[in-house]
Amino acid sequence: MDQVFKALADPTRRLLLDRLRERGGQTLRELCERLGMARQSVTQHLDVLGKANLVTVVRRGRERLHYLNPGPIHEIEQRWISGFDRPRLDMISAIKHQAEEYAMTEATAAPSVPTYVYVTYIKASAEQVWHALTDADLTARFWGHANVSDWQPGSAWEHRRVDGSGAVDVVGHVLAAEPPTRLVITFEDSAGTEPPREPSTVTFLVEPHEDIVRLTVTHEKLANMDMFHGISQGWPAVLANIKSLLETGDVLPQAPWNMTPAAHA
Repeated sequence: MDQVFKALADPTRRLLLDRLRERGGQTLRELCERLGMARQSVTQHLDVLGKANLVTVVRRGRERLHYLNPGPIHEIEQRWISGFDRPRLDMISAIKHQAEEYAMTEATAAPSVPTYVYVTYIKASAEQVWHALTDADLTARFWGHANVSDWQPGSAWEHRRVDGSGAVDVVGHVLAAEPPTRLVITFEDSAGTEPPREPSTVTFLVEPHEDIVRLTVTHEKLANMDMFHGISQGWPAVLANIKSLLETGDVLPQAPWNMTPAAHA
């Protein structure tokens, strides 16, 4: 928390986070151009944000793409806000957002949907994290669905309910599987949607370091902002549950994805 508050104390770093919130996946050159700052200065600020886990970097070929990581800010919200003034703050936020929507002029083109990136650190081995992500029984425990596949490149996978119905809510294919460090899957949750839409893509990157791992989830090619907002609530809850399972041997006492703002009203 000390590093988070130190990083947020600087107005330039807050501006950097605002730019990444507006559009994730920017290169250092793009950030320098938008801020009108020298490369060295922006690099120093990004280093501070990176050490605070507020910014994460995803490598794409020779490029380094920067994303806002909401994890630490989510922890601040859970610790100091959610248990106290959530209903009142939600109402104020809703009024503010509605006023902003009225003030906006109509755009000539629909804005692109940003890529979602979330990072968490888990006290476990890379093999344990990989097993948790790909074992049907374990995913049933921390996700509420069993992820079923042989996890070979090209194979199908299913996100099956565990309520006895056998219903499948998400399907997809395995694009890449490099145990225990990298898993890439398509994520198709739009069965029956007309016209059919292109599936999104999820990448799990497991990076071990001594007794912990850094798990980065990147969700790309999102269909619309409704989907972006939905997975922005879903992924932190799922990853909190897998972290609890691997570190304590049990999941959280209540399903974390049920904790929506409406639940506090």
